[in-house]
Amino acid sequence: MRTAPRQLDDTAVAAKLFCGLGDQTRLGILRLLTAGEHRVSDIVAALDRSQGTISGHLRCLKDCGLVIDRPAGREVHYRLAHPELVDLLHAAERVLAVTGETVELCPNYTPTTSD
Repeated sequence: MRTAPRQLDDTAVAAKLFCGLGDQTRLGILRLLTAGEHRVSDIVAALDRSQGTISGHLRCLKDCGLVIDRPAGREVHYRLAHPELVDLLHAAERVLAVTGETVELCPNYTPTTSD
């Protein structure tokens, strides 16, 4: 049985979302998908990561409900599950436009990378 959605003020769930977005590869995938649907091979080429790495991150994003897939023969196409993600990523870009250098130099935040 499914549980009711959590309240928006649940900081633990929000922290999990931002932790997921904090991975450089997952964030790169989401940014690519803001332009529309992509095949796994397109994502692999664009991010210069292995197919296994991309597939693992796509599985994570799918499990979390951030992306959905569409099989097409032997290929799988991925897209954002919610248009609100585009707004969130664009808002982050606006924040970085005014704080980018400070964030980049901040010793407290080290982005995660995978591969």
